[in-house]
Amino acid sequence: MSTIIYSSPIFGPVHSRRLGLSLGINLLPADGKVCSFDCVYCECGFNEEHRPQLPLPTRQEVAVALEHKLQQMTAEGRLPDVLTFAGNGEPTCHPHFPEIIDDTIRLRNQYCPEAKVSVLSNSTMIHRPAVHAALMRVDNNILKLDTVNPDYIRLVDHPAGNYDVDRIIDGMARFQGHVIVQTMFMQGDCNGESVDNTGDDYVLPWLDAVVRIAPQQVMVYTIDRETPTPGLLKATHEQLDRIADLVRQRGILCSVSY
Repeated sequence: MSTIIYSSPIFGPVHSRRLGLSLGINLLPADGKVCSFDCVYCECGFNEEHRPQLPLPTRQEVAVALEHKLQQMTAEGRLPDVLTFAGNGEPTCHPHFPEIIDDTIRLRNQYCPEAKVSVLSNSTMIHRPAVHAALMRVDNNILKLDTVNPDYIRLVDHPAGNYDVDRIIDGMARFQGHVIVQTMFMQGDCNGESVDNTGDDYVLPWLDAVVRIAPQQVMVYTIDRETPTPGLLKATHEQLDRIADLVRQRGILCSVSY
């Protein structure tokens, strides 16, 4: 099985299915994963198999590397559509995440003011006031909610610590619309248990939570790259389109990545 471990602190740019030409910002070490989830579908592999030896990049290292890359892209006449916090785990785990967001916005305004600042997060740190405030400052606050079923979350997302999905939903609602809900839909099985979350028994309770959150947008997507767990399958176009239509019927914008 192949996995993707991203360079740190800057990688790309890459073409994102959802965001366009994306310059990646990885606040985790370049040689492994640091994440509060251990998802069975993660393209970076499992946490235990990719324990880093290197430290987290410092705030200064991130700012210097980002400015250097933006200067290079400016000289090449190819500016990013988006600056995306993603990479080898959960970006909001970084102790200086709020300050790094401020640095990134400053550099974006200087070099590529049309670009959006996006954060891809699993939502586990949004209860922290400083993280919440920082996410309110970015353009695209993209938060994961794969389901509202606790058993499914334990099977698929493997959250660390005491994960309370109702608390997560409440935290997402506190963004008062400044949030994009991102959900992975798939089929197949994991260790003999079904991971199909495309049926109404999963979709309808999830949809109720989405309405409660009242996001500016929902992104539904499916597996795109090789996964560390065998047996996982892509959701079909028809399944994703059906789910997206249910979201749109509630008056919420929804995009689909097949």
